[in-house]
Formats: sequence, C-alpha cells, structure tokens
Amino acid sequence: MPFDFSGKRALVTGAGRGIGRDLAKALAAAGASVYALSATKKNLDSLKEEIPSIHVIHVDLNDWKATRTVAETVGHIDFLVNNAAYSPEWCPFVDTTRENIQGVLDVNVMAAVNLSQVFGKKMIEKGKGGAIVNVSSINGVRAMPGCVGYNLSKAALDMLTKQMALELGPYNIRTNSVNPTVVMTDMGREHWGKPEKSEGLLIQIPMGRFAEVREVVETIMFLLSDHASMVNGVVLPVEGGQLCNIPVPFYKAYKE
Repeated sequence: MPFDFSGKRALVTGAGRGIGRDLAKALAAAGASVYALSATKKNLDSLKEEIPSIHVIHVDLNDWKATRTVAETVGHIDFLVNNAAYSPEWCPFVDTTRENIQGVLDVNVMAAVNLSQVFGKKMIEKGKGGAIVNVSSINGVRAMPGCVGYNLSKAALDMLTKQMALELGPYNIRTNSVNPTVVMTDMGREHWGKPEKSEGLLIQIPMGRFAEVREVVETIMFLLSDHASMVNGVVLPVEGGQLCNIPVPFYKAYKE
C-alpha cells in the first residue's frame, strides 16, 4: 500500500533505534517532515547522518518539564507516534518494587500523556485534525509472568488510546494503538533469537514466527494515513494470531 505524506509533519518518540528508527525513515521516505525524539544522542546522530532531512530532538522523556518545553518549540504536527518504551528486568510480582513499576509508567504512559496533551492542543488549534498512534503490546491485553510493571503500563496505554479517541475524535483527531508480539529488532533478535528462549512463545503463534519491524511500521503507517480515516480508538494486535491461542502449559498437556 503506497503512502504519500507530502506536506505532513510527524513526531516519533524512541526514534533512535528499533521500530521508531525504521518508522522515522519510512515517514521521511513517504514525504513527511519528521521529528525524531530519543534520549540517546549517539543514536540520533547516526540517524541524522543517515537521513539528513530528519529533525532530531534529544530529550529524556522522564523529565516532564524538559519534554514539554521542547515539544512546545516544535510547532504544529499532523502525526504523533508515542513509541518510546522501557522494560526493566523481569521480576516476580511479589518482589516487584514501587520504583520498578513507577519507572515503567513514567516512560510508557506518562510521556505519552505529556506529548499527546501538547500536540493534541496544537492539532485542535490548527483545526485540520491529525492522527496519533500509541505503540503498545499484546502484554497490555494478556498477562505474562515476571513483568507486572510493563504489562500494567501497556494496559494503561491502551485505555489512554481509547480515552484520547473519545475526547479528540470530535476534532477529527484519530488515536489508535498497535499491540505487537515480540518484534525482531536488534534487541528482539538478541533476546528471543535463541530457541531455548523463544520456543515457549513461538508455540503460541499460529504463524510460527515473531513480527518483523517492517510489519509493525507498515501497520502504523496505515493507521496514520487516510486509508484509516474512520479507524479510531482501536487496539490493533500485530501478533500472527497469538491472542487466539491457548496458554502453553495447557497446549502441552493437550498435545500429550
């Protein structure tokens, strides 16, 4: 599906690597003026070197005031993609600390609230609508052991998506989320590329594989585009049917 975003302005968080980086490049290739935000300067420098037309923003989303101050200087944008995310070391629920959970919520939820407020207001004032995509996870709709903070944050992000769709929809501002399974970014391949780690998850996915970055990027591009002009408030799984399947222990017992 071809995308033409000529004349559009887009901001992508977590754009230094992974999904965010590839999305920023795809948006630029489709003609958009792209603002790439990351807390890691070296990643932004390499992105700028690769695609000189991209505007880079170096800011830590944990800093509410600094993020808001920088966002106010950007001006109007048509597309906002809240992609930045943090996932701490896995820990059993009963041992998970308040700091662990709060740290995840600050980046995965509150940063999205912060930027969506700033740019949502700008979209309303401009009066030409817009589109926002929150990058969530299937962990927001299905529990997984050891990552209560991450799961809570993605469930909250999904509800934020629906709340924003409800309140911004009357201004022709659409808000949706994408909810991938494991995505084969460099980090994804490093962590899930080993069969002893991936087998338990892959057995749940009817398509028998994890998602490629391109498949998530193109889904986001669709949701931003006019092809999705009546799509609002959707929590869209990108997971090869994983949510249709039964938990691994039950599956193994059934097979035996």
